[in-house]
This record gives sequence, structure tokens and C-alpha cells, in this order.
Amino acid sequence: MSAGPVESMPAPPPVLPLLRAMVGVGLLCGLLISSAFVTTRPAIERNRAEALQSAIFEVLPSAATSQTFTWSEDGGFALLVEGARVEGPVVHVGYDAAGAIAGVAIEAAGMGYQDIIRVLFGFDPERAAIVGMRVLESRETPGLGDRIETDANFRANFEALDVSLSADGASLANPIEATKQGNKEHPWQIDGITGATISARAIANILRASSQLWVPRISAHIGELEGRSSTDGE
Repeated sequence: MSAGPVESMPAPPPVLPLLRAMVGVGLLCGLLISSAFVTTRPAIERNRAEALQSAIFEVLPSAATSQTFTWSEDGGFALLVEGARVEGPVVHVGYDAAGAIAGVAIEAAGMGYQDIIRVLFGFDPERAAIVGMRVLESRETPGLGDRIETDANFRANFEALDVSLSADGASLANPIEATKQGNKEHPWQIDGITGATISARAIANILRASSQLWVPRISAHIGELEGRSSTDGE
């Protein structure tokens, strides 16, 4: 008994054309993504700069103009010329209508409950106090942790938060600390938010670390920041 005809398996498709197609699609997608990034980057940076400028005047209510200064590793501030490359930490100095220092806006960041929290806070050297705070970026839990941005009682902590220096001027006399809501007793304490304890404590930690660093620097070099309103030289 003879066997029937054996069916042959279909030949596999050529690999090279498939590989070329995959590489082509990948290159096209990469080109589109790169083009979108390059096209939108100036607008993103412009919007970010405008948001920062708005935040500066929010945390320094009496400021009419502002200038940015860099801090050098040698120790000292230098005015950042527009368009110049930033090579170190910066602070934003606000000036009132008469050209006197209205305060210094300082960017700071630290870990919150969900992710990194970025803030901007205003320091008034004359009052030795933080006089404003704005959350620049946060992914804290909606309705709970994000109350660090919206809760009026919590924001009131930053109208006159004491950051006075110790006698030697090298550190804060009383480092900022968080308390449970309703337990604030001293002007260097931050009254917390019930239900958002971790986020509120994160803000206290961020401000404590940053003010410990910047308040002594600014106080020791205040003369380098005076008389530099944006109208100078016009």
C-alpha cells in the first residue's frame, strides 16, 4: 500500500524584509519623538520660567523686581547675567520699588509620601523669617497630601516662620520642626495637617535642610546682594 503525497510545510517568510521594516518603524518613531521634543522644548522652558517668576513674587509679596544670583564654591554670590550658563546653586533676590532687598526666594526639594516635592520659599533677612512658600512640583495623594498646597491653615505657617541664626551666625538657633496639628507652640514650628502628616513633615524637613544651608550664607554675604535691582544700568 503506497503512502499518499506528503504535504510540504510553507516556507518561512524572509527575515531580512521584516527586520528592515522594524528598524524603519523604530527610526521613524524616534525621529518623531525627537522632533516633538525639540519643537516643544522652548515653549516648555518659557512656561517654566514664567511659572517660577510668578512664584518668586508670590513668596516675596513686597518685591517689585528680581534678579538671580549664583553661589560659587569659593564662597560668595555673583549676579547671573541673562543667557549665561548656570554653574552652581542659585537664589532669586527680590527688590522693592525703592531698590531695597525685599527678600530672597530659594528653591528646595526633598522626598514626600509619593515622590520628590519641589518648593520655593521666601526668606526675609531683616525679619529673619520665611515669609512665603509655594509648591512647584508634587505628586502627593489628591485630597490628602496635596493639601500642603491648598490648606489655608497650613500655608499660614509660612507667613512668619522663624529662622533666626545662632549667636555665631553659623546655623539656625532653632531648626524648623513639624508638630501635630494644633500643637504648635513656637514660631519655628510648622503646624501639621491631620490626614497628611507625612507630606506636612516632608515640607518641614525640606525647609529645615535648605534654610540651615542658605540662611547663614545669605546673612553673611548680604552686601553682595544689595542694590542690584533690575533697573540698574538701564
